[in-house]
Amino acid sequence: MAPSLVRAISLLVALTASARTARGLSSPSTDGPALAQECSILFASAQHCDPIAPKSFLPADVAAALKDGAPHPPPDLSALANVLDAVQVMQTEYFAPWLGTWPESIDWTAAVMGTHVSAAARSLSEALPHIGSEGGVFGWKAKANLVDSYFTQLTAYYFGQDAFAIRNQAYDDMLWVVLGWLETIRLVGTHTDLHFGTGAPSAQSSSSSPEIERFFANQTYHGNQWVPAFAHRARIFWDLASQGWDTELCGGGMIWNPRLLPYKNAITNELFIAGSVAMYLRFPGDDNESPFGFGDGDGGWPPRDARYLKAAVEGYRWLAASNMTDAQGLYTDGFHIGGYGDPDNNNTRCDERNEVVYTYNQGVLLTGLRGLWEATGAASYLADGHALVQNVVAATGYDLAADRPRDDHPRDDDRRRRHHLPRWHGLGRAGVMEDLCDASATCSQDGQTFKGIFFHHLAAFCEPLTAPRRATPAFAAARSAHARACAAYGGWLAHNAGAALRTRDARGRFGQWWTAGLLLGARGPWPSRADDGVLRDGRGVDYRNDGVPDDAVWRAGAGLGSPAGDGEPPAQRPLGRPTGSAPRAARTPADDPNSRGRGRTVETQGGGLALLRAYWQIAHAPAA
Repeated sequence: MAPSLVRAISLLVALTASARTARGLSSPSTDGPALAQECSILFASAQHCDPIAPKSFLPADVAAALKDGAPHPPPDLSALANVLDAVQVMQTEYFAPWLGTWPESIDWTAAVMGTHVSAAARSLSEALPHIGSEGGVFGWKAKANLVDSYFTQLTAYYFGQDAFAIRNQAYDDMLWVVLGWLETIRLVGTHTDLHFGTGAPSAQSSSSSPEIERFFANQTYHGNQWVPAFAHRARIFWDLASQGWDTELCGGGMIWNPRLLPYKNAITNELFIAGSVAMYLRFPGDDNESPFGFGDGDGGWPPRDARYLKAAVEGYRWLAASNMTDAQGLYTDGFHIGGYGDPDNNNTRCDERNEVVYTYNQGVLLTGLRGLWEATGAASYLADGHALVQNVVAATGYDLAADRPRDDHPRDDDRRRRHHLPRWHGLGRAGVMEDLCDASATCSQDGQTFKGIFFHHLAAFCEPLTAPRRATPAFAAARSAHARACAAYGGWLAHNAGAALRTRDARGRFGQWWTAGLLLGARGPWPSRADDGVLRDGRGVDYRNDGVPDDAVWRAGAGLGSPAGDGEPPAQRPLGRPTGSAPRAARTPADDPNSRGRGRTVETQGGGLALLRAYWQIAHAPAA
């Protein structure tokens, strides 16, 4: 076993028991009594406890409903076709190759769009052997060219990304950069392994020269030459963001923004967990010492560095013990420290919770939990992830056991009921995911990005578990339980995908409010904040859509008339309403609620793309 892996598992022994005690979480359903110390079920090595196989990651009623059904239908390539159409529209409508970016995006949303493109290109690469298998005429050149076209756009974005500006922004902005370039590195690795490694398909050569044959046989995918640059940027931004970890307040956790009063929010901590474990698993190393020159003295920054895993484990231990989830099991936005601005107040506890719930706060953690499972073999991370997904599904108003929305939703032939706004359940209605700004069309540029983030990370979490070389017998049970649980989400994904597809305009651009896809044929007036059914009880501040308040809870020196964001680059002002977030001029055809507010944007297109990709990957993609 590699020394780094030995260190990682030793770290797990030290941290996992205290983490579970702090969380107060029960172990997943097992074949025996819960153990005081959780064992890895990945490795058949000397351990002081027995690996326990989880029976199921599903509630009993959902598991029972699946017993007689097929957990994974045959691949439906039309679902992949929808993914390809969505990314093609996104890149032709919104990406400017000569600028290397999506000009209407802001810095952090551009990083997310790059992540979506990398993930979609990787899905395409994985599917290439299956495209054209039913008699169609598809040349290898045409298929490979499509992957390369997106990859060249990603390399253009490497130069178009304003890395210097992002270094001076909030810690969450930095961590989107980390995840984005690690996703692109993964695209390169997957495409190389599938199509340029030993046994990869190759064209027949008419040359009789063995030298030329060997020359071409030894060529790898050209994208590998960019991996050092991508890895360097990911490493630099992880180093910068890690400065936000703070133990003086709340016993740990990441601070969101150093230019505000301390606010420890879910997204920054989830990004730190996901980014740290991704650095442990995906970072290929970096020997480039610029711009700081602080290498480890022995070849730069190596891969599989245990400090990244340590950061992820400690980050999740803090988050899970932070009391950041509400009665529905959903992550609220974050915590302030009561009385922090009072010099006579010595409070250091996170005791003022912002009760606003956003979709992306339920998503990023899923990548972190999946990564922690891969790094440690602790099945509790998978159990926690599935519990969170199931809480989200329930909060959209969808019943997994019945595999249908809890509330009746209007049928295509029911014009009367299509005018009725379905009931709000916490993160959606009629089984379709929504953010609290969607129905009223009051989303900022930030808010328009959130749902796509959730579905990107759901797809990452639900990837099939891959067996290590020396897996324990318990691993097979975990792999089966994980696959069945993810398959159970297929009906919900299909329902959301169908609704979202019906919000596209004539140019193929997705709308923000997917529930409108269930209301086809209805006409305005459309919901406003006054009548959209979303519970707004004054306990939460929707600062992501309305801007950060100029008060003593959020800002030092509040009320002095100078916004805290002054002096920052105009492309990104995380301390106020982001540039470009103001609603566009009203253009509200009575039959198109998604033309209100900011309308259709690169962020809404990214959301549709991520949803369709999650549907393809989880419900239809062929097994590897």
